[in-house]
Amino acid sequence: MANISSTTVFIVILLLCVSAAVAATAKLRSPAANICKSLVETQGYICQEHKVTTKDGYVLGVQRIPMGRSANKTANNKPPVLLQHGLLLDAATWLLGSPDEALGFILADHGFDVWLSNTRGTASSRGHAWLNPQDPEYWEWSWDELAEYELPALFEYVYHQTGQKLYYVGHSLGTLNAFVALSKGKLVNMLRSAAMLTPVAYLGQMTSPAFRKTILVRCSRVYSKGDVAKLLQFVCLKAEINCSDTFTVITGPNCCIKKSTVDSFLGIEPQSTATKNVIHLSQMIRRGTLTKYDYGNVYENVKSYGQITPPAYNVKSIPKDVPLLLSYGGKDTLTVVNDVKILLEDLRDHKADKLVLQYRDDYAHFDFIVGYNANKLVYDPLIAFFMLH
Repeated sequence: MANISSTTVFIVILLLCVSAAVAATAKLRSPAANICKSLVETQGYICQEHKVTTKDGYVLGVQRIPMGRSANKTANNKPPVLLQHGLLLDAATWLLGSPDEALGFILADHGFDVWLSNTRGTASSRGHAWLNPQDPEYWEWSWDELAEYELPALFEYVYHQTGQKLYYVGHSLGTLNAFVALSKGKLVNMLRSAAMLTPVAYLGQMTSPAFRKTILVRCSRVYSKGDVAKLLQFVCLKAEINCSDTFTVITGPNCCIKKSTVDSFLGIEPQSTATKNVIHLSQMIRRGTLTKYDYGNVYENVKSYGQITPPAYNVKSIPKDVPLLLSYGGKDTLTVVNDVKILLEDLRDHKADKLVLQYRDDYAHFDFIVGYNANKLVYDPLIAFFMLH
């Protein structure tokens, strides 16, 4: 696999900082059109809107597709599957394309009870028990909280609604949340098996020592849309990169995405996230580690963790009999092959019949969720994996 240049690393982090800064400082746009009405019911499926409240007060919007188009309307006991999107995305990403292409629809038509989650801060999940999205405190979270509070709340809700253990599909950040939660013993008793598309546990192969300091300075100094535009224009010109091709700049050369899908995707995304979340990811990139958020000073770390450095998560602690499917691509510049190899080393003692790998040499990061041929190359093997586990 080709080496990732330091310039590409910087561009990736810069664009993430741009997205987070705009979300955190600009007036939040009004919630997007109801996902059920705009993307699901128009395709002929039944869709339900649910609300899930986490222990730290966030109210999450969740969409449910309880059955496929041709299913018996009175059918019960369909196995539930929870789909968790990645960074700067929402549940809509599982619904782009025709019913024969989009994973949310494909799973419903294969007899699954499909649940689509939306991370806090996205258009469907702006509620909170005592905070407002305009409050700075509302955005005081990173993926630590997503693994600690959000994913367990979603699992518990679906489990209690259906009375069944869940299948799980995560993409990118949605895999990181799951790995961390599983490593802490969460979710295990409610999980059947998990499919991790572009699995993230380590991001160190994206880093460059020359830009470690620059990354944090840039993130902390992006405040307005005007600043963002000027900074992005400067970096793109200096790097001689066509930043109009956002997909390629951020994720690598996706091989198999239709232009119509890209247009639909960009009409909905990116969604909001917390600047703290992006900084936490940048810490992973610069250090090549998997730890809790580093506050950058001894006092805050000791206050939060009882030690001067943030504690590490241990992927090796994931129970060895949890069925896992890891699906990754050779052209992905976010979830790069060498980082996946580190993850696989951590999982080397996993039961052989419980760990399945799928490698697509031509796939980049977004091919796995909106690729026109992912239905055959990724989703058919994914469903077969669920049927076995």
